[in-house]
Amino acid sequence: MIKKIDVADLRVGMYVHDLNCGWLDHSFLRRRFQIKSESNIERIRRLGVQELYIDTDKGDDLSEAPTEGEVVERLEQELVEVGEQEHVLPQPVSLAEERVQARRIHNEALQVINGLMRDARLGLPITLEQVRNTIGEMVGSIFRNQNALMALARIRHTDRYTFEHSVNVSVLMVSFARELNLEPGVIEEIGIGALLHDIGKTQVPDAILNKPGRLSDDEFAIMRGHAAYSRDILAAIPGFSPTALAVAAEHHERFDATGYPDGKGGEAISLYGRMAAIVDVYDAITSDRVYHKGMEPHQALRKLLEWGRFHFDPQLVRQFIRCVGIYPVGSLVRLESNRLGVVLENGREGLMEPIVRVVMDARWRRFLPVEDVDLSRRVRGRPDQILGAEAPEQWGIDCEEVLRLPC
Repeated sequence: MIKKIDVADLRVGMYVHDLNCGWLDHSFLRRRFQIKSESNIERIRRLGVQELYIDTDKGDDLSEAPTEGEVVERLEQELVEVGEQEHVLPQPVSLAEERVQARRIHNEALQVINGLMRDARLGLPITLEQVRNTIGEMVGSIFRNQNALMALARIRHTDRYTFEHSVNVSVLMVSFARELNLEPGVIEEIGIGALLHDIGKTQVPDAILNKPGRLSDDEFAIMRGHAAYSRDILAAIPGFSPTALAVAAEHHERFDATGYPDGKGGEAISLYGRMAAIVDVYDAITSDRVYHKGMEPHQALRKLLEWGRFHFDPQLVRQFIRCVGIYPVGSLVRLESNRLGVVLENGREGLMEPIVRVVMDARWRRFLPVEDVDLSRRVRGRPDQILGAEAPEQWGIDCEEVLRLPC
């Protein structure tokens, strides 16, 4: 049986099923292992792990610990509570109309960050003119209809993770800042800092950056240095604002002061750094990497709620969930009618009623003619509320391909 325990209750003889720190690359060679010494426990504590999962069939038990199923049930209820809170942001332009602009802006942002990282790697000066123009267009697109760029952020290519991650974090941060009703000028600076937040990785050796497996302790220490490199590179750019710098410099700081590079905690971390910590982790854990499969978006939001007890600002986590939706764009969901569909847009009436592109009859495991359904509009005799999220690979559905289909 899989159970969740506090790290303070971890004992020699227990079997670690999951370190529960998907937000952090770590140097353990195996994801699951037996605790054989106190040094194993101390090493886990040094990672900043506060809670983890054990397998009681393979090691010692803790009778009072909740099961994994109980934890998931509680987190799902929390998500429902977030979803029940009134939330509607205007989307003045249709998704179909905005997709053309969004695709151009997304491709332009990829080219910009690719060029800037190349310049940084060569030690060339970095200028912000192109960045400002691109972020200005990104902000405009998100205010017209954020779902267009959100959908593109779900279409990934493993071989260009670093560039796509930078663009995706920028899209999510601008959307998050809009959710928080921040000033337009501040939103643009947040977008700039987000696009450049990982530029310090240009100072990390490729052998470590692209290693297809877990890092050693020494390699891990070098990798962690990228946050300080980002801060130093960006601080040297004339006109680079404190807001943008905070996004880049603090995106690995943690609310419980277990992060880096400065070990800040709580409100010692700026609002922008606390936002960036959440967004950076969300995009990272929903991305496929060389050594692990990305989580589905709904599962990732559950994890953010769970980790928000310690590592992230819990109120900001809930606000981020309201920004992306309980079932974010690209999620596969099952409807009460037993049809399966991919979420295209956040709900126009509420978070629990998004627009879904229906593609399969789950009862007969049969693909259907594609149909876009607005769940806020009830159809007599055809209940179509969401029952829950589904794993696409179990149904042979490629959510990215569904998102690419014309509206």
